[in-house]
Amino acid sequence: EVQLVESGGGLVQAGGSLRLSCAASGLTFDDYAIGWFRQAPGKERERVSCISSSDGNTYYADSVKGRFTISRDNAKNTVYLQMNSLKSEDTAVYYCATACTVLAANVRGSWGQGTQVTVSA
Repeated sequence: EVQLVESGGGLVQAGGSLRLSCAASGLTFDDYAIGWFRQAPGKERERVSCISSSDGNTYYADSVKGRFTISRDNAKNTVYLQMNSLKSEDTAVYYCATACTVLAANVRGSWGQGTQVTVSA
Protein backbone atom coordinates (compact mmCIF):
# COMPACT_ATOMS: atom_id res chain seq x y z
CA GLU A 1 0.00 0.00 0.00
CA VAL A 2 1.32 3.39 -1.00
CA GLN A 3 1.61 5.82 1.91
CA LEU A 4 2.60 9.46 1.75
CA VAL A 5 3.24 11.46 4.90
CA GLU A 6 3.64 15.23 4.77
CA SER A 7 5.33 17.21 7.52
CA GLY A 8 6.93 20.56 8.16
CA GLY A 9 3.94 22.84 8.11
CA GLY A 10 3.28 25.47 10.73
CA LEU A 11 2.65 29.11 11.48
CA VAL A 12 5.08 31.62 10.03
CA GLN A 13 5.12 35.35 9.48
CA ALA A 14 4.95 36.80 6.01
CA GLY A 15 8.40 36.79 4.45
CA GLY A 16 9.43 33.72 6.39
CA SER A 17 10.33 30.23 5.24
CA LEU A 18 9.24 26.65 5.77
CA ARG A 19 10.42 23.34 4.37
CA LEU A 20 7.83 20.67 3.78
CA SER A 21 8.69 17.00 3.50
CA CYS A 22 6.79 14.19 1.81
CA ALA A 23 7.94 10.74 2.91
CA ALA A 24 6.76 7.84 0.77
CA SER A 25 6.55 4.12 1.39
CA GLY A 26 5.05 1.11 -0.32
CA LEU A 27 6.31 2.00 -3.78
CA THR A 28 9.42 2.08 -5.92
CA PHE A 29 9.94 5.72 -5.18
CA ASP A 30 12.23 6.67 -8.01
CA ASP A 31 9.68 5.39 -10.55
CA TYR A 32 7.25 8.17 -9.62
CA ALA A 33 6.94 11.86 -10.24
CA ILE A 34 5.83 13.58 -7.05
CA GLY A 35 3.64 16.64 -6.89
CA TRP A 36 2.87 19.19 -4.21
CA PHE A 37 -0.62 20.64 -4.11
CA ARG A 38 -2.48 22.98 -1.80
CA GLN A 39 -6.03 23.74 -0.86
CA ALA A 40 -7.13 26.92 0.85
CA PRO A 41 -10.52 27.18 2.60
CA GLY A 42 -13.32 27.52 0.07
CA LYS A 43 -11.01 26.96 -2.88
CA GLU A 44 -10.22 24.04 -5.13
CA ARG A 45 -7.07 22.02 -4.70
CA GLU A 46 -4.35 23.39 -6.95
CA ARG A 47 -1.00 22.18 -8.18
CA VAL A 48 1.98 23.99 -6.68
CA SER A 49 5.00 22.10 -7.93
CA CYS A 50 6.09 18.76 -9.34
CA ILE A 51 9.33 16.89 -9.85
CA SER A 52 9.86 14.12 -12.36
CA SER A 53 10.90 10.62 -11.47
CA SER A 54 14.17 10.42 -13.29
CA ASP A 55 15.63 13.52 -14.93
CA GLY A 56 14.78 15.99 -12.19
CA ASN A 57 12.57 18.17 -14.36
CA THR A 58 10.47 20.50 -12.26
CA TYR A 59 7.27 22.47 -12.60
CA TYR A 60 6.12 25.47 -10.58
CA ALA A 61 2.87 27.33 -10.55
CA ASP A 62 3.33 30.97 -11.55
CA SER A 63 2.26 32.05 -8.09
CA VAL A 64 5.26 30.35 -6.45
CA LYS A 65 7.98 30.64 -9.09
CA GLY A 66 11.16 32.10 -7.68
CA ARG A 67 10.01 31.49 -4.09
CA PHE A 68 9.51 27.73 -3.82
CA THR A 69 11.99 24.97 -4.68
CA ILE A 70 11.13 21.30 -5.02
CA SER A 71 13.74 18.58 -4.62
CA ARG A 72 13.89 14.87 -4.01
CA ASP A 73 16.16 12.45 -2.21
CA ASN A 74 15.52 9.03 -3.69
CA ALA A 75 17.72 7.37 -1.07
CA LYS A 76 15.32 8.64 1.61
CA ASN A 77 12.11 8.23 -0.44
CA THR A 78 11.40 11.87 0.31
CA VAL A 79 10.46 14.98 -1.65
CA TYR A 80 10.93 18.43 -0.19
CA LEU A 81 9.31 21.77 -0.86
CA GLN A 82 11.40 24.71 0.31
CA MET A 83 9.13 27.72 0.63
CA ASN A 84 10.69 31.16 0.97
CA SER A 85 9.25 34.66 1.02
CA LEU A 86 5.94 33.29 2.15
CA LYS A 87 2.82 35.36 1.64
CA SER A 88 -0.55 35.26 3.33
CA GLU A 89 -2.03 33.84 0.15
CA ASP A 90 0.19 30.77 0.57
CA THR A 91 -1.93 29.78 3.57
CA ALA A 92 -3.44 26.36 2.82
CA VAL A 93 -3.24 22.69 3.56
CA TYR A 94 -0.40 21.27 1.50
CA TYR A 95 -0.56 17.75 0.11
CA CYS A 96 1.80 15.56 -1.84
CA ALA A 97 0.81 12.91 -4.34
CA THR A 98 2.37 10.42 -6.75
CA ALA A 99 1.22 12.48 -9.69
CA CYS A 100 1.61 15.90 -11.20
CA THR A 101 -2.04 16.77 -11.69
CA VAL A 102 -5.00 16.77 -9.36
CA LEU A 103 -6.91 14.54 -11.77
CA ALA A 104 -4.18 11.89 -11.89
CA ALA A 105 -3.75 11.97 -8.13
CA ASN A 106 -7.50 11.54 -7.64
CA VAL A 107 -7.54 8.57 -10.00
CA ARG A 108 -4.66 6.92 -8.16
CA GLY A 109 -6.01 7.82 -4.74
CA SER A 110 -2.47 8.51 -3.61
CA TRP A 111 -2.83 11.61 -1.45
CA GLY A 112 -1.10 12.20 1.85
CA GLN A 113 -3.01 13.54 4.86
CA GLY A 114 -1.77 17.08 4.36
CA THR A 115 0.12 19.59 6.47
CA GLN A 116 -1.23 23.02 7.41
CA VAL A 117 0.74 26.11 6.43
CA THR A 118 -0.45 29.38 7.90
CA VAL A 119 1.22 32.65 6.98
CA SER A 120 0.37 35.62 9.15
CA ALA A 121 0.47 39.11 7.70
